[in-house]
Amino acid sequence: SRRQLSDSLQERLPAPEFESPTGSVFPPPAGRRVYCNRNLRLDQVKAVGFDMDYTLAIYRQAEMDRLSIDATVRKLVERGYSDDLLSMQYRTDFPIRGLLIDRKLGNVLKMDRYRYVKRAYHGFRKLSREERRHAYHTRRLRPGTGRYHWVDTLYSLSEVAVYAAVVDHVDTHGGSVDYGQLFSDIRECADLSHQDGSILDPVLQDLPRYVERDPELGVLFHKLRSAGKRVFLLTNSGPDYTDAMMSYLVGDALEEYPSWRNYFDYVFAASKKPGFFTGKAPFIDLETRAETRSPERGRVYTGGNIAAFEKALGYAGDEVLYVGDHIYGDVLRAKKESTWRTAMIIQEMDDELRVHREHAVSFERSAALEQMRAAVQDQLREQQARLKRVERKLVEPESGSKKASWEAKRVLHRRSIDRLRAQLKDLDAERQVLDDALDQAFHPFWGSVFKAGTEVSSFGNQVEQYAGIYTSRATNLAQYSPMHYFQSPRHRMPHE
Repeated sequence: SRRQLSDSLQERLPAPEFESPTGSVFPPPAGRRVYCNRNLRLDQVKAVGFDMDYTLAIYRQAEMDRLSIDATVRKLVERGYSDDLLSMQYRTDFPIRGLLIDRKLGNVLKMDRYRYVKRAYHGFRKLSREERRHAYHTRRLRPGTGRYHWVDTLYSLSEVAVYAAVVDHVDTHGGSVDYGQLFSDIRECADLSHQDGSILDPVLQDLPRYVERDPELGVLFHKLRSAGKRVFLLTNSGPDYTDAMMSYLVGDALEEYPSWRNYFDYVFAASKKPGFFTGKAPFIDLETRAETRSPERGRVYTGGNIAAFEKALGYAGDEVLYVGDHIYGDVLRAKKESTWRTAMIIQEMDDELRVHREHAVSFERSAALEQMRAAVQDQLREQQARLKRVERKLVEPESGSKKASWEAKRVLHRRSIDRLRAQLKDLDAERQVLDDALDQAFHPFWGSVFKAGTEVSSFGNQVEQYAGIYTSRATNLAQYSPMHYFQSPRHRMPHE
């Protein structure tokens, strides 16, 4: 049978002997943990697949952004944009994932899970609450239309940095620009820069500068294979780039694996995700250039589709776990078009966890202020209710003999109300200062990537919806047994 053949092929490579560098400490420290939205039993997972870029290859974001910005801006100038763009200052620290580009008004937005715009910038100018309300809260915002563009990958951050800088430059120095056309041009120039080698060639020429090499990758793959799981690579990067990158990442990780390809049962490059999950494209063998609907183990293919792959793999649905970084191309489509289990790699978690650790006292104080405010608000409502009862007594005809007493009570209640309102004002002011400082600790423009104010952000909501598990890097999976049972926290509704 196919599965018996698969098992015999798996046995061709002897299992190496090694001592795991991860140790046996459990649970792992916060930065090495895998976080769970939906229960996942790894003992029931028969195959584990990985994206490459920003999943196995952890890019040094600031270096990549500078490289991408330079390449994109040069192409914009070649298209007729002002030479001023070449000498402008671009803020690589401006964008984060989970933003929304408004191509009509030239704004960059951050929403909560309910599509309420919590922050917005035009260039680098922060919009006031009234400006946000007028632009986005008088009618339902529809992110899926052509007017808006999601920023859901680290790859796209450089495009936002260029867009905001050019919008800001135009507003500051006068002139006009079609915001929608500007963003389309930026995206096209960025894509061309990847296609013509303007970005990828410098990366390959100096991989240590642009890519962090994780020494535990080989251990992770071996651990999965030793547990009898099929391991595959599914990436949109071209085969030559994939070969160079994977050779750098794991080519000499474990001496028992002479080539990076020995770690994987299947390798699919230039897979054209999300089309891989939605289309019916054939697989093209890299060596023979022949098309096939039945990919074989040990070979490298381009293109392909999920249905044919599952048939060749011998496993389907929730027997497969796919690990990627891209909400739309990797996680969302794998979730919507199949029943594959999903793991999301979120590099930003290192910074998020650091802020929570370093500012734990401030978070506790903010929570305490919220409870104090609720208590004071309850007292205020009670005093207001008592004041209304007293005022009703004062207008009743029979209250004449006790009018002085009722007047005294009204004065007392009003004083209490004024005192409670002053307390609320002080509590709100302290909490606002504290929350602003915490937002600054996360990010100078946008705050936490997972939160928008006190609500979950649109990005955080997508992580909760589509990522079964999530973590900061793929090798955190090696901290757990290949048979581990990930259990999500018990969800409680407000009435519980």
